[in-house]
Amino acid sequence: MNIAIFVSGSGTNCENLIKYFAGHESIHPALVVSNKADAYALVRAERLGVPTAITPKADLNNPDVMLPLLKKYGIDFIVLAGWLPLIPNFLIDAYPHKIINIHPALLPKYGGKGMWGHHVHEAVKAAGETETGMTVHWVTPVCDAGEIIAQFKVALSPEDSVEDIAEKEHQLEMQHFPKVIEDILS
Repeated sequence: MNIAIFVSGSGTNCENLIKYFAGHESIHPALVVSNKADAYALVRAERLGVPTAITPKADLNNPDVMLPLLKKYGIDFIVLAGWLPLIPNFLIDAYPHKIINIHPALLPKYGGKGMWGHHVHEAVKAAGETETGMTVHWVTPVCDAGEIIAQFKVALSPEDSVEDIAEKEHQLEMQHFPKVIEDILS
């Protein structure tokens, strides 16, 4: 099973996934795709020997670019790991129930357009939540609205800063995201 990991940022989840699946008998990170040429995730992937591709918006939204790229690497499954743009419908149609996303909150709370990274953690703090967590869900044409596959929670205290909340949530991602993917694909 060849997976493509789509990233937009630093790539800690991407690196964690590549390392987790290194030498796996049936799951192989075959490609890392970024919409940003300066995403540090590309450096992490290259250091670990995984091919990379940069797909700016025009390429992302072009089936004549994306579908041959994914076919070239024999991609069976797509993992969004810190990917910001919406996935175009043609990709969802080409990979039905084969694209998942990780979201840094307990959906349906704090999801949708503009709710990523620190924006989510700031909203969680401002609302005075007593817990936060991560959600893995299927990708649909509606942002953060796909069926939830798994959620993991962590307690918060009123003293937690936005940075503390982000770190607690990120630890859940590092611990659980690879195993969720493995469970889906096994």
